[in-house]
Amino acid sequence: MPNKSDRKTQLGQIVRFALVGGVNTGTFFVLYLLLHPFMPYFAAYSLAFVLAMVGSFFMNTYFTYRTRPTWKKFLLFPLTNITNYVIQSAGLYALVTWAGMNTKIAPLVAAVLAIPFTFVLSRKILIPGTARKAGEEGQARSTSTV
Repeated sequence: MPNKSDRKTQLGQIVRFALVGGVNTGTFFVLYLLLHPFMPYFAAYSLAFVLAMVGSFFMNTYFTYRTRPTWKKFLLFPLTNITNYVIQSAGLYALVTWAGMNTKIAPLVAAVLAIPFTFVLSRKILIPGTARKAGEEGQARSTSTV
């Protein structure tokens, strides 16, 4: 079972992750608005997305998880965005089609529902050994006699 210090550290990471997400979203939107007059909207969207993702990588390594950036982490980091996109898309579809949610509200709800998945994946990528540590804790619990 995680100790109080580990829980406090993870709670701090969650709060910082949310802050970085807000800054990253704002950065993306400003970049999109700045680029859009000079190129087609989808090209502006794509370039803004990539630039914001690079910024997000550095904000998450230095601020959220307080770890050192590496090329390996940098190359794996887009997996968090792909995961986020897939989860949000599936959530959006489910909320609109099956739950009958308003299409103006559903994207926001889907985005909020994707946050825990994105947090866990980014943590595993940016903090070496996180996946291994979680597996060891699970194994220790399953072999416990208590």
